Amino acid sequence: MRLLHTSDWHLGRSFHRVSLLDAQRAFLDHLVATVEERAVDAVLVSGDIYDRAVPSLAAVEMFDQALYRLADLGVPTVMISGNHDSARRLGVGSKLLGRAGVHLRTDPRECGTPVLLDGAGSGGQVAVYGLPYLEPSLVRQTLGAEGTGHTAVLRAAMDRVRADLATRPAGTRSVVLAHAFVTGAEVSDSERDITVGGVASVPASVFDGVDYVALGHLHNCQSITERVRYSGTPLAYSFSEAGHPKSMWLVDLGPAGELTAERLHCPVPRALARLRGTLQELLEDPAYEQHTEAWVEATLTDAARPHDPMARLIKRFPHTVSLVFAPEREETDDGRSYAVRLKGRTDRQIAEDFVGHVRPGRRAAPEERDMLGEALEAVRVAEAAEPDGSAASAVSRTGPAAGPTTSGQHAAAGNGPGAREGHREVAR
Repeated sequence: MRLLHTSDWHLGRSFHRVSLLDAQRAFLDHLVATVEERAVDAVLVSGDIYDRAVPSLAAVEMFDQALYRLADLGVPTVMISGNHDSARRLGVGSKLLGRAGVHLRTDPRECGTPVLLDGAGSGGQVAVYGLPYLEPSLVRQTLGAEGTGHTAVLRAAMDRVRADLATRPAGTRSVVLAHAFVTGAEVSDSERDITVGGVASVPASVFDGVDYVALGHLHNCQSITERVRYSGTPLAYSFSEAGHPKSMWLVDLGPAGELTAERLHCPVPRALARLRGTLQELLEDPAYEQHTEAWVEATLTDAARPHDPMARLIKRFPHTVSLVFAPEREETDDGRSYAVRLKGRTDRQIAEDFVGHVRPGRRAAPEERDMLGEALEAVRVAEAAEPDGSAASAVSRTGPAAGPTTSGQHAAAGNGPGAREGHREVAR
């Protein structure tokens, strides 16, 4: 029995506001072609068909067309809902679709009801069990779980699988689709957190007793064990996935449950590149020429924020979609305490140093130093004039005192001449 394992299509998702609809259509074309060319007996899709609970019309139409093409090939397809999907919406029409060979498993109550694939000539039937994403707080009572977390509800679901499997003829092979975070797997930046009670992962041993476990949820293709695997996403959905080839698993399940798996790579619409350096380095270094057609995340290390960096980067890298500022500054901490470092310095010097600290590479300009001086002088005069030493009212009436505050706010928010570390811009 030859199975094609894929998951996490996230139809309708964009990449840093760039539409991926064309790339997703190209993947589905590749999927259908692979089913034909490699004589696949069944397709397994392990959740997160859509990126949103209420997907766009374009995403729904794309999904509809994919189902039609798979059904037209006469190849059974088994799908489960993921944590991004609306299980109830995705499951509408599931019984009708099942007659066409497209089996949607979105109801937790059906965990123990398999799709039976005829394995004539390949060792008898294969029972395929679809475990949709199981939100513990919503399905605990339905499944009769003894605990409140992901492990408890998955154990309860697998108890139903094993109970049904025990009633099947000897030699029946078993496959489970699940949408979960299994302990030991590698994560990326593009998965939605499913942590419950501080614990998101479940042990792989939860799935003991079945011949193959087709996992979804995590976006990197990986093997937890020989029989427990993630296919990952067919496309990259974050820069953390740069350098991670996107693929599907072609799984051959032998008559006695023996298993071989081949990793099939998916088409790459555009490479990802994470570049780091000063703006001048990124614009002039010949080594970066290979990335001119890639989607680029640029991290600028200039001590001072350059003028109009995104527009300048796009001239060389037209597909720059993310800009991060991480200024590299000289280490000034010489081990002395804060109090010792301030000793002997005036209030004005301390204030000027602060401006340079929050705005790396650009110390206070002469006019800014004058404003700081005027503000500090206003405070000194007010303190001398007020019996209780409070300067609040006097400062509020002093025009120049408002200047440094506004400048500091802009610097801190990344709107002024210097941005804070980690400030990010996205191409509009």
